[in-house]
Amino acid sequence: MTQQITLGGGCFWCLEGAFKQVRGVLKVQSGYAGGHKAEPTYEEVCKGDTGHAEVVQITFEPTSLSVREIFEIFFALHDPTQVNRQGNDIGSQYRTSIFYQTDEQQRLAQEIITEMEREQTWDAPIVTTVEPLEKFWSAEEYHDNYVERNPENAYCQAVVHPKLAKFKRTFAEKLDG
Repeated sequence: MTQQITLGGGCFWCLEGAFKQVRGVLKVQSGYAGGHKAEPTYEEVCKGDTGHAEVVQITFEPTSLSVREIFEIFFALHDPTQVNRQGNDIGSQYRTSIFYQTDEQQRLAQEIITEMEREQTWDAPIVTTVEPLEKFWSAEEYHDNYVERNPENAYCQAVVHPKLAKFKRTFAEKLDG
Protein backbone atom coordinates (compact mmCIF):
# COMPACT_ATOMS: atom_id res chain seq x y z
CA MET A 1 0.00 0.00 0.00
CA THR A 2 1.39 3.41 -0.94
CA GLN A 3 1.29 6.65 1.02
CA GLN A 4 1.44 10.31 0.09
CA ILE A 5 2.87 13.32 1.86
CA THR A 6 3.01 16.92 0.70
CA LEU A 7 6.03 19.12 1.45
CA GLY A 8 6.90 22.76 0.86
CA GLY A 9 10.53 23.79 1.03
CA GLY A 10 10.93 26.69 -1.35
CA CYS A 11 10.78 26.23 -5.09
CA PHE A 12 9.11 22.95 -5.97
CA TRP A 13 11.63 22.28 -8.77
CA CYS A 14 14.37 21.57 -6.20
CA LEU A 15 12.27 19.17 -4.15
CA GLU A 16 10.92 17.39 -7.23
CA GLY A 17 14.40 16.98 -8.72
CA ALA A 18 15.71 15.40 -5.52
CA PHE A 19 12.82 13.19 -4.44
CA LYS A 20 12.37 11.70 -7.93
CA GLN A 21 15.75 10.03 -7.46
CA VAL A 22 14.99 8.41 -4.10
CA ARG A 23 14.45 4.66 -3.92
CA GLY A 24 10.88 3.97 -2.80
CA VAL A 25 9.42 7.15 -4.31
CA LEU A 26 6.89 6.26 -6.98
CA LYS A 27 5.78 9.73 -8.05
CA VAL A 28 6.53 13.37 -7.30
CA GLN A 29 3.96 15.97 -8.39
CA SER A 30 4.59 19.71 -8.14
CA GLY A 31 1.65 21.76 -6.98
CA TYR A 32 0.13 24.11 -4.43
CA ALA A 33 -1.31 23.62 -0.94
CA GLY A 34 -2.31 25.63 2.10
CA GLY A 35 -4.11 28.43 0.35
CA HIS A 36 -7.63 29.77 0.07
CA LYS A 37 -8.23 30.03 -3.69
CA ALA A 38 -9.57 27.13 -5.72
CA GLU A 39 -7.53 26.06 -8.75
CA PRO A 40 -4.69 28.55 -8.31
CA THR A 41 -2.31 29.24 -11.17
CA TYR A 42 1.45 29.58 -10.92
CA GLU A 43 1.19 33.29 -11.67
CA GLU A 44 -1.39 33.79 -8.89
CA VAL A 45 0.65 31.81 -6.37
CA CYS A 46 3.82 33.74 -7.29
CA LYS A 47 2.05 37.02 -6.51
CA GLY A 48 1.47 35.73 -2.98
CA ASP A 49 -2.25 36.52 -2.96
CA THR A 50 -3.64 32.98 -2.74
CA GLY A 51 -1.97 31.84 0.47
CA HIS A 52 -0.62 28.70 -1.20
CA ALA A 53 2.86 27.26 -0.81
CA GLU A 54 4.75 25.70 -3.70
CA VAL A 55 4.83 22.03 -2.72
CA VAL A 56 5.54 18.56 -3.98
CA GLN A 57 3.21 15.67 -3.33
CA ILE A 58 5.25 12.53 -2.91
CA THR A 59 3.74 9.09 -3.47
CA PHE A 60 5.97 6.47 -1.89
CA GLU A 61 6.19 2.85 -0.84
CA PRO A 62 6.52 2.86 2.99
CA THR A 63 8.12 -0.59 3.04
CA SER A 64 11.04 0.84 1.01
CA LEU A 65 11.18 4.39 2.38
CA SER A 66 9.94 5.51 5.77
CA VAL A 67 8.19 8.77 6.56
CA ARG A 68 11.09 9.61 8.86
CA GLU A 69 13.58 9.14 6.00
CA ILE A 70 11.47 11.45 3.84
CA PHE A 71 11.62 14.09 6.59
CA GLU A 72 15.40 13.66 6.96
CA ILE A 73 15.83 14.28 3.23
CA PHE A 74 13.36 17.17 3.29
CA PHE A 75 15.13 18.99 6.10
CA ALA A 76 18.50 18.51 4.39
CA LEU A 77 17.20 20.04 1.14
CA HIS A 78 16.18 23.44 2.50
CA ASP A 79 16.60 25.85 5.40
CA PRO A 80 13.67 25.32 7.78
CA THR A 81 14.56 28.46 9.75
CA GLN A 82 13.67 30.97 7.03
CA VAL A 83 10.22 32.50 7.26
CA ASN A 84 8.50 32.85 3.87
CA ARG A 85 11.67 32.42 1.85
CA GLN A 86 14.41 30.12 0.68
CA GLY A 87 17.57 31.94 -0.30
CA ASN A 88 16.67 34.59 -2.87
CA ASP A 89 13.14 33.22 -3.32
CA ILE A 90 11.01 35.45 -1.12
CA GLY A 91 7.29 35.21 -0.40
CA SER A 92 4.82 33.08 1.53
CA GLN A 93 4.66 30.66 -1.42
CA TYR A 94 8.22 29.57 -0.50
CA ARG A 95 7.47 28.80 3.16
CA THR A 96 8.70 25.64 4.79
CA SER A 97 5.72 23.38 5.44
CA ILE A 98 4.62 19.80 5.97
CA PHE A 99 1.07 18.96 4.93
CA TYR A 100 0.37 15.61 6.54
CA GLN A 101 -2.26 13.08 5.54
CA THR A 102 -2.08 10.70 8.50
CA ASP A 103 -1.74 10.97 12.27
CA GLU A 104 1.58 9.13 12.01
CA GLN A 105 2.95 11.72 9.57
CA GLN A 106 1.91 14.52 11.93
CA ARG A 107 3.47 12.77 14.93
CA LEU A 108 6.74 12.04 13.12
CA ALA A 109 6.96 15.59 11.74
CA GLN A 110 6.57 17.09 15.19
CA GLU A 111 8.98 14.52 16.64
CA ILE A 112 11.81 15.26 14.18
CA ILE A 113 11.36 19.02 14.57
CA THR A 114 11.54 18.64 18.36
CA GLU A 115 14.70 16.51 18.02
CA MET A 116 16.38 19.05 15.72
CA GLU A 117 15.49 21.87 18.11
CA ARG A 118 16.83 19.93 21.10
CA GLU A 119 20.05 19.02 19.24
CA GLN A 120 20.34 22.58 17.90
CA THR A 121 20.75 21.27 14.36
CA TRP A 122 20.12 24.80 13.09
CA ASP A 123 21.42 28.10 14.45
CA ALA A 124 17.90 29.56 14.53
CA PRO A 125 14.44 28.24 15.48
CA ILE A 126 12.71 25.92 13.00
CA VAL A 127 9.66 27.64 11.49
CA THR A 128 8.31 24.72 9.44
CA THR A 129 4.53 24.54 9.75
CA VAL A 130 2.89 21.14 10.29
CA GLU A 131 -0.69 21.19 9.09
CA PRO A 132 -3.27 18.82 7.65
CA LEU A 133 -3.51 18.69 3.89
CA GLU A 134 -6.88 20.13 3.01
CA LYS A 135 -6.44 20.26 -0.76
CA PHE A 136 -3.60 19.72 -3.21
CA TRP A 137 -3.71 21.45 -6.56
CA SER A 138 -1.40 20.11 -9.28
CA ALA A 139 0.85 22.69 -10.87
CA GLU A 140 0.66 23.35 -14.57
CA GLU A 141 2.08 20.60 -16.76
CA TYR A 142 5.13 22.60 -17.82
CA HIS A 143 6.45 22.31 -14.23
CA ASP A 144 6.62 18.49 -14.48
CA ASN A 145 10.25 17.36 -14.70
CA TYR A 146 11.20 21.00 -15.08
CA VAL A 147 14.85 20.64 -14.11
CA GLU A 148 15.37 17.65 -16.43
CA ARG A 149 13.68 19.41 -19.33
CA ASN A 150 15.33 22.82 -18.73
CA PRO A 151 18.93 22.13 -17.65
CA GLU A 152 20.18 25.39 -19.20
CA ASN A 153 17.65 27.56 -17.33
CA ALA A 154 19.57 30.21 -15.33
CA TYR A 155 17.70 29.45 -12.07
CA CYS A 156 18.34 25.72 -12.49
CA GLN A 157 22.04 26.38 -13.17
CA ALA A 158 22.51 28.76 -10.21
CA VAL A 159 20.24 27.22 -7.58
CA VAL A 160 18.84 23.79 -8.41
CA HIS A 161 21.88 21.99 -9.86
CA PRO A 162 24.22 22.82 -6.92
CA LYS A 163 21.52 21.79 -4.43
CA LEU A 164 20.95 18.49 -6.27
CA ALA A 165 24.70 17.78 -6.46
CA LYS A 166 24.97 18.17 -2.67
CA PHE A 167 21.86 16.02 -2.24
CA LYS A 168 23.36 13.21 -4.35
CA ARG A 169 26.56 13.19 -2.28
CA THR A 170 24.67 13.23 1.03
CA PHE A 171 22.03 10.61 0.20
CA ALA A 172 23.84 8.37 -2.33
CA GLU A 173 22.78 5.19 -0.50
CA LYS A 174 19.07 6.10 -0.82
CA LEU A 175 19.09 6.82 -4.58
CA ASP A 176 17.83 4.62 -7.40
CA GLY A 177 20.36 3.40 -9.92
